[in-house]
Amino acid sequence: MKHPLLYQVNTRVFLQERGVALGRPATLDDVPDAFLDDIAARGFSWVWLLGVWQTGRVGREISLSTPKLVEECRRVLPDLRDQDVTGSPFAVVAYRVHEDFGGDAALAHLRARLARRGLKLLLDFVPNHTARDHQWVAAHPEYYVHGSEADLAGAPQNYARVEPERRGGTARILAYGRDPYFDGWPDTFQLNYRHAGFREAQIAELGAVANRCDGVRCDMAMLLQPQIIQRTWGDRARPADGSPPKDNPFWPEAFAAIRRRHPNFLFIAEVYWDMEWELQQAGFDFTYDKRLYDRLIAGAASPVREHLWAGGAFQDRSLRFLENHDEPRAAEAFAPAMHRAAAVVALTARGLRFFHEGQLEGRRVHVSMHVGRRPAEPVDADLQTFYLRLLECLRRPELHEGEWRLGRVREAWSGNPTWQQLIVSTWQSGDRRLLIVVNYGASQAQGYIGADLSGLRGRAFTLVDLLGEARYPRTGDDLANGHLYVDMPAWGYNVFDLGA
Repeated sequence: MKHPLLYQVNTRVFLQERGVALGRPATLDDVPDAFLDDIAARGFSWVWLLGVWQTGRVGREISLSTPKLVEECRRVLPDLRDQDVTGSPFAVVAYRVHEDFGGDAALAHLRARLARRGLKLLLDFVPNHTARDHQWVAAHPEYYVHGSEADLAGAPQNYARVEPERRGGTARILAYGRDPYFDGWPDTFQLNYRHAGFREAQIAELGAVANRCDGVRCDMAMLLQPQIIQRTWGDRARPADGSPPKDNPFWPEAFAAIRRRHPNFLFIAEVYWDMEWELQQAGFDFTYDKRLYDRLIAGAASPVREHLWAGGAFQDRSLRFLENHDEPRAAEAFAPAMHRAAAVVALTARGLRFFHEGQLEGRRVHVSMHVGRRPAEPVDADLQTFYLRLLECLRRPELHEGEWRLGRVREAWSGNPTWQQLIVSTWQSGDRRLLIVVNYGASQAQGYIGADLSGLRGRAFTLVDLLGEARYPRTGDDLANGHLYVDMPAWGYNVFDLGA
């Protein structure tokens, strides 16, 4: 499906809550059929199970011994217990399904249940680093970025000494996984993409993941680009065993290998720093659109509208979101009226439409990825009703098969700048037409709008709001000529079906 919908589930938290309901530990075999039916009925085509892979003892111990992290977890879970701290799901020990979740067999059963409902399965791939207790640390230390005694002394927040497992062995200093702007993640070690042997092993790991699902979300995918490796590590990324370094980009090499066996396998990149287009060109199907999110949070319409003027190829491969596991909850980050306006803008645009579990119900508490429990929260019934109506709109064929365009806006009268708050877009597939108008501003706005839709001239239409009760008889000539007057309240929105 073009412009599909993706639903993210925090696997650890979901199964913890399911276990409470069952009175015993839950596995992936305990995911209710009714839950899967509901996702499918709402128009989603992808389910992302976050954090299914095996994690280890070391990562959990580091999480428990980090005062700042424990303090943050206790802030949202005042009754925090040691058993709630599970460690980061991005400190992966092995790409096999966590034993707590029922292992690979339980995932295979769930994938088959998803497929029967027309749902595809997305999983994580964490390419930049492994857990510190990954088997490669002892068996293949050459796969990692090494440091010196001077590095350890000068930046102990970025390096650790690894003692040999056998008497007489050699201690090594390995770098924590990190990006160039922050200190390292102390529960991980940094993989070295300039090592040819490691690349072969990593592609094999990715191939094993691809056998278990239909696509992957690649964590911090831009960190593997050669210029980022150079900026972060410099000469430290030269292979420690003296083998010739590989400096070509990794992703095209990996995609070619995986798609020989899985031609339709989906790759999503978590990416920042305006590197989205670069990773799309490298072969990613979709890339995070953090820039749109930031502009929506800022609350000014013009930068949002300018962002949506980007070329169609870029738009179609952008992942639009209002929250995810790394961002604050949308119901907390946006004021209520602004939240709804932002959702209409982002989720009716082109690209992949992404929803985080709990977003539809208005959850406000952002829980650390290092814990496996979250506080109970009441459902925001009004917000849930809004989202269910929006999801009904997003199921319409014109939002998947049609052509999307930005509309035209001009001032209603001289000296009235509020027209700049209006964001207008359209979808058309044959005789099916949608007109989307949003006042992305904190004051009332007026303006004249126009749209380049075929079949408008010489006809009368009834504009039927799919997110409200409004119905307006209008002429197609007014809309085609840019003479359709709108007067909207602050953060107002309409998704109009142009019914005859």
